[in-house]
Amino acid sequence: MKIKCNRSELLTAVFGVSRAVSGKSVIPAIEGILFKATLDRVILTGYDLEIGITTTISAEVEKNGEIVINAKLLHDIIRKLNDDIVTISVGQNNGVSLTCGITKFDFMGLPASDFPELPSPNIDNSLSINGKDLKEMIERTLFAVAQDNQKPVHTGVKFFLGINDITLVSVDGYRLATCHKKIINTDEREFVIPAKTLSEISRLIGESEEDVFLSTAKRYAVFSLKGYTVVTRLLEGDFLDYKKAIPEGYKTKVLINVTELYESVERTSLVITDRYRSPVRLRFENSVAQIRCNTNIGSSYDEVRAEIEGSPVEIGFNNRYVLDALRNCREENVYLLIGESVSPMKIVPEEGDEFLFLVLPVRIKPD
Repeated sequence: MKIKCNRSELLTAVFGVSRAVSGKSVIPAIEGILFKATLDRVILTGYDLEIGITTTISAEVEKNGEIVINAKLLHDIIRKLNDDIVTISVGQNNGVSLTCGITKFDFMGLPASDFPELPSPNIDNSLSINGKDLKEMIERTLFAVAQDNQKPVHTGVKFFLGINDITLVSVDGYRLATCHKKIINTDEREFVIPAKTLSEISRLIGESEEDVFLSTAKRYAVFSLKGYTVVTRLLEGDFLDYKKAIPEGYKTKVLINVTELYESVERTSLVITDRYRSPVRLRFENSVAQIRCNTNIGSSYDEVRAEIEGSPVEIGFNNRYVLDALRNCREENVYLLIGESVSPMKIVPEEGDEFLFLVLPVRIKPD
């Protein structure tokens, strides 16, 4: 194989597909990027056996061929080069020479036969979603994904595709997040995509509003966006029936500024450490949200203005869970809907029904 290509384009492509490269593995090939050179292009693929990312760059291909190159080494080299054109050639025994101007590197690659075959699912049910909308939905649900493998299906986000709408749901046993948007869609299906995949999709989207195309097969999903193709396995198992988990009604309704409440909870949490933990207590009464906490370090108290309807209530929460939910609201004001002091609190937008967050309370002792 011998190719010449633009350094900037190569660096961008290597950075993009490296998201699917394994950091350390007993299979050396999946720590690398597969290069396939043919005609006037080069296909780059990263695949860690769970997620695969492929992209194509234009190149002057002097000799067709395939090679696997260690992703970290390649990225580090290209990032430090100072000329516009990179030449990569493969000699005998998978020896690789990379030149750029007067700079030259020689190192060993791996045969393409060592690289695991990327799944090619049979799909024909593609739909398109605005990139900005999908990124927003991912970010509004990813924070509530389970971080352990006690129930692997909850380490992903469930997609519910309805007729002309889409809902994403995540849950970790202590909180739940849903986000809903209208799209053009003609069939109904549901599936669970790993959180890692969605995190990479969000990064690849960046600030783009280009449409993202999503297709699914029995065990895989395929995303196409910005010149990249992302193949991921789907998670299997019984996902929580989220509609049954959301309590109906409420006794107290609080309209509050998101930034003011977030900053207040953050300040109040300064007396909480990994060693000294205690719930943040929120009391809603007389147009004021009182926020306080007491640990062995000390105590803290703060207030935020609020519009309160219904009965006064005091409720305790893990501070991190409240902060995560508020950080991902992306709204100026939200409603807090509260039942009993031991019932989950719902966080919903001031207008519309695009998202709903559920945060389970912590039992607190009366003063």
